[in-house]
Parts: sequence; structure tokens; C-alpha cells
Amino acid sequence: MQIEAFERSSRAFARRTPFEPFAVELVSGSRLEVNHPEAVAFNGGRAVYIAPDGTPSLFDHDRVSRLERRKGTEPRQ
Repeated sequence: MQIEAFERSSRAFARRTPFEPFAVELVSGSRLEVNHPEAVAFNGGRAVYIAPDGTPSLFDHDRVSRLERRKGTEPRQ
């Protein structure tokens, strides 16, 4: 993913009010399920995700294939 698209999209998902869970799909096929707005932080094309068990995952814009609303969740009205 291009850095500009990554920065714009990641911030939009994380700052949505009210927050809605979303997924970060990596080019490897792995998915990071973001269930809380403070579980992920973005800066300069890089990000860190902290899983519910406390395990961190570091990734950058080059490893992201897309960000999407998490499957199985309905948009809030």
C-alpha cells in the first residue's frame, strides 16, 4: 500500500466515531483484528498493533494489502 493511502486510511479507521472494529490485511495473508482504537498506533508509514494478549505486531505500509471493516460487524447508526 502506498504510504499516503496507508496514513489516510489507517487514521480514518482508528479515529472513526463511534469506533468500529476493523482489520488490517497484510500481503502475507495475515489479518490483524483491531477491536479497540488504542490497540494500534500509526506514524510515518509504520504501525504497531497490540493484540488482546499483549503481543505486539510491527508492520509498515509496504506490508499492508488493505484495511477493511471487520467481517461480521455491522456499521453503527
